[in-house]
Amino acid sequence: MGQLQGKVAIVTGAGGGFGEGIARLYAQEGAKVVVADIKKDAADRVAGDLGDAALSIEADVSRRTDIDAVVRAARERFGAVDVVVNNAAITHKNQPMLDVDEATFDRMFEVNVKSIYHMAQAVVPVMRSQGGGVILNIGSTAGIRPRPGLSWYNASKGAVNVLSKSMAVELGPEKIRVNAICPVMGVTGMFELFMGLPDTPENRAKFQSTIPLGRFCQPSDVAAAALFLASDAAEFITGIEFPVDGGRTI
Repeated sequence: MGQLQGKVAIVTGAGGGFGEGIARLYAQEGAKVVVADIKKDAADRVAGDLGDAALSIEADVSRRTDIDAVVRAARERFGAVDVVVNNAAITHKNQPMLDVDEATFDRMFEVNVKSIYHMAQAVVPVMRSQGGGVILNIGSTAGIRPRPGLSWYNASKGAVNVLSKSMAVELGPEKIRVNAICPVMGVTGMFELFMGLPDTPENRAKFQSTIPLGRFCQPSDVAAAALFLASDAAEFITGIEFPVDGGRTI
């Protein structure tokens, strides 16, 4: 029997990258998964592969109405919400901090940080009524050991990391566990933006050299951490920043 047998999970940004990896492993381990993504075709592709174990829904996580619709769909289709993975995120291109325009800054904080506010408003009452739950926020090593050129993105992920700890302290007595998973950069849709350089072997080598284990993060790495932290094996773990970083933050 899978480690998440009988559980219902919502994964945002699940149409690709780390989110897709998490959704696929969760389904493999017995969970029913709501695959939420701003790109409907991407969500449909992932959910289609997972069959009856999944439901796809288009959602902009910066919009409360969209988040409410995701939670409502999960309850209507699968009857509960046991696990939420706040994975959807965007970044600005690696560049001097004063060159990032205000609209980009605002949009990034709406997607990376305010989305967790919206999800908490929507899902914490549900988890309270169920007697507990698990919230996983995908933070970043950017919020622990920042790289230059990504200052505002680093700040947004620092907020996610600290917010996860604060939520854990406040919600712990209600058996709602909250943890942050902090990946190092991976070859996902935001990879070239993180580098701020063309994706060439030479430029990859430059960034890869900062990771002691010598490779970038893969969706399977983040999914394995998300599986453990959502499972009963982690029932006494809350409020941690869980680096999935090949040693980058050492």
